Amino acid sequence: MILILTLSCGSSNDKNPHLKSGFGYVDVEGGEIWYGIIGEGDEPPYLYFHGGPGGKSIGGAYLNSISDSRPIILMDQLGSGLSTYHEDTLLLKVEKFVDQVKALTDEFYLTGHSWGTALALEYYLKYPEGVKGIVFNSPYFSTSIWVADSDTLITQLPDTTQVHIAIAEQTNTFETRSYQNAMRTFYQNFMIRSTEVNWDSIPGYELFNNSYRNMDISGNSFIYNYMWGPSEFSPTGTLINYDIHQSLSKISVPVLFRW
Repeated sequence: MILILTLSCGSSNDKNPHLKSGFGYVDVEGGEIWYGIIGEGDEPPYLYFHGGPGGKSIGGAYLNSISDSRPIILMDQLGSGLSTYHEDTLLLKVEKFVDQVKALTDEFYLTGHSWGTALALEYYLKYPEGVKGIVFNSPYFSTSIWVADSDTLITQLPDTTQVHIAIAEQTNTFETRSYQNAMRTFYQNFMIRSTEVNWDSIPGYELFNNSYRNMDISGNSFIYNYMWGPSEFSPTGTLINYDIHQSLSKISVPVLFRW
């Protein structure tokens, strides 16, 4: 089923008449998808795809800084965040994720983070009409390229940490304390940026106040492990041979890469 994000209450602007700050749920195959809209400007909206697989869209809250001129549409992919939780592997296919989302206005921008950049590209390749541009944040288009980059970063870690990672990958034992510590070291050095969100500064922040803000919503580790693996640098799941980077040449709209 195709997800169409429209709100019956409407908005006062003419270009985005169905987009009004708020949140809700839409029925799709396998359950419900949560969506939230920040801002009600009349510029083409941004549609944000979160990372993972199995992540959540609250990471897109930083886009509130441009929500005075355009709506920012966040959505939790099925199985993640505030959307219906599931462990149905028949739904954990790239094409299923793409078809859960369909354009809501005549023109819009796509932006994705990590795994979300792959979905943004996949979405554009299938539904290019109306996409005005794409922003790729920490892009992922190829597992082999991602692993090669991760291996380069791993060489910058202490020798003992590198050994623990190598042993875990050789023996397929990822639950050991040594591997978990190595994973945290990798994340702290190359991935985690701790920032406090000033919720009151976000137009329409009540959509988070009534959903994410007061709930302990974590990512779906089942989806992450099934599709990706035990960590960012040890893919073992269904995406192990994923590669779509050659399709970048098919994009004919403006693109911004943010590393």
